[in-house]
Amino acid sequence: MNQKNSLGIDLCFKDLDNPMDLFEYWFNEAKKTEINDPNALALATVGKNEIPSVRMVLLKDFNEKGFVFYTNLNSRKSNEIKSNPNASMCFHWKSLLRQVRITGKLSNVSNAEADSYFNSRSFGSRIGAWASNQSSKMNNREDLIEKYNFYKNKFKEDSIPRPDYWSGFRVIP
Repeated sequence: MNQKNSLGIDLCFKDLDNPMDLFEYWFNEAKKTEINDPNALALATVGKNEIPSVRMVLLKDFNEKGFVFYTNLNSRKSNEIKSNPNASMCFHWKSLLRQVRITGKLSNVSNAEADSYFNSRSFGSRIGAWASNQSSKMNNREDLIEKYNFYKNKFKEDSIPRPDYWSGFRVIP
């Protein structure tokens, strides 16, 4: 899969000088070939305890400013980010025999960005943001379903506000 020219240099780099242009090219290739979630990435953070923690999140946007994901601001990852804004991301595109690692500082996305993305989500996903206490122990499934149904009945589909505790972070490489 990794094609090489006569000098042994991978052609997959496309002679692009800007790493963001190369990421965009590879990401578009991954969208065509990955079976599941080409935007899935492993995000590593370190909290006050200085012990690394890694979990999968989904990339929702990227540009010259950085790489954006969204989360509950009361989650473990958010608390770790608040105490230490350094993070590392790793994309693994098995179908392309490629991985991309990105290290950088995290910053909050603007409220306008968070609102825009939140409003683009499906009704169920927006209700889920209200109902889920991400990273918290769940007593039982019924409690979550009850909470989901409460918010489902509370909000009309076209008027679900973004919870104050839900927003996004940008990894600035």
